[in-house]
Amino acid sequence: MQNDSPSTDWALARRQFLQTGSMGLGATVLGSLLARKSRAQNPNARAAATTGKPPRAKRVIFLFMAGAPSQIDLLDYKPDLASQFRKPLPPSVSMGQRVTAMTKGKQQLVAPSKYKFSRQGKSGIWMCELLPHLSKVADDLCIVNSLYTNAINHDPAKTSVCTGSEIPGRASMGAWISYGLGSMNQDLPECVILNSAFWTGGTRNVQALYSRLWGSGPLPSKHQGVKFQTSGDPVLFLSNPKGIDARIRRRMLDTVGKVNRGHFEQIGDPEIETTIAQQEMAFRMQSSVPELTDVSGEPKHILDLYGPEVTKTGSFARNCLLARRMIERDVRFIQIFHRGWDHHTILPQQMSGQCYDIDQPCGALIQDLKQRGLLDDTLIVFAGEFGRTTYCQGTLERDNYGRDHHPRCFSGWLAGGGIKGGLVYGQTDDFSYNIVANPVAVRDLHATMLHQLGIDHERLTFPFQGLDQRLTGVLPTKVIHDILS
Repeated sequence: MQNDSPSTDWALARRQFLQTGSMGLGATVLGSLLARKSRAQNPNARAAATTGKPPRAKRVIFLFMAGAPSQIDLLDYKPDLASQFRKPLPPSVSMGQRVTAMTKGKQQLVAPSKYKFSRQGKSGIWMCELLPHLSKVADDLCIVNSLYTNAINHDPAKTSVCTGSEIPGRASMGAWISYGLGSMNQDLPECVILNSAFWTGGTRNVQALYSRLWGSGPLPSKHQGVKFQTSGDPVLFLSNPKGIDARIRRRMLDTVGKVNRGHFEQIGDPEIETTIAQQEMAFRMQSSVPELTDVSGEPKHILDLYGPEVTKTGSFARNCLLARRMIERDVRFIQIFHRGWDHHTILPQQMSGQCYDIDQPCGALIQDLKQRGLLDDTLIVFAGEFGRTTYCQGTLERDNYGRDHHPRCFSGWLAGGGIKGGLVYGQTDDFSYNIVANPVAVRDLHATMLHQLGIDHERLTFPFQGLDQRLTGVLPTKVIHDILS
């Protein structure tokens, strides 16, 4: 007798799905593994991404000012704003543009910068009085006053600058460069992250950092950044546990490596190769990292060049010195984070402390690399995630004001690596609110950085989820040739 009950129909449907669907799922997984194996066995596949021209830079140092410095108070000189003090921002300037929830419905009263600017170097670049040391190398700087982004809040804006997308999970700048160019040394990571642990401007509005900013996304995880610690071992688990010496560690790695290689031969997953490579790198770093981070052999005049904070482990100054030492050892990409730039209120009080932290070390890094013949092929990039508004937040006085987030324009600078020095590129209106000449999207900055490394940003791709992923995304992107020497 036939049983037509609903429960029987469900059981048959379930059995049929498991019998036929599992085959489909298995084929999908197998196809994915075979594709990954193919990519893993073709390490030269990304060679087609090169521009075909000799690269002007071999290495990058990205100085990331997390929180977003005010361009008006540092690099985008607007002397006529003094006459606009406490006046409403004209509608012809704001043009109904998007604002944050902190500003919505409130008056937008103009707050001119309280700081003096003066012309510096043979090029006569206007520099803020808070940057006396950086002013000494003004002729090496290319200041870009026309950067812009789409994100108006910190998290997506930081993620966009560091990975090329506001959406979490994409590969970081350093990971793309590692993937595209590979390593120049065998004893240190290709991508190193240095987080500055101290900021003199205070701890107000200091957001956390997150590992996706230096992650590898869909790229093989061997390309992700390695974060150095500000206390204890420079890298987690660098030291051997009690009772384990180098000989025992070597024997353990040999045994584990043999097992892993057997697994790789069976399924071809490139992440197994990554595991082997990372374990071997960790073993070599037990010697290379302590030597790298020991600055006791640096001459006094070099330590003095970077300033008094260089003696503090985890300071921005110490990290800049470490970056120079890494450049000497051919680390491909170094990113230094300095937080505390989110100045919604009491900006002058906080800004002076922040500039104390970064001004002398930035100037020293340029001078130090230059005197060693390393600046020519090392590209330095300095930027935050967006700019700050012309109008005030909080108390508005001549010497006391704050500024909200402003994605429409912000400033950064580049030096070395085939960049024209003594140049100001891009222009904003009289309120530093809208770009009026030579706009530079964050993706344009990425494309220019890759171009100087000899990489065509459109051809450096990685297949993932049906799309050839790339750092610069799918929107129209340009290399800023006008700033290249």
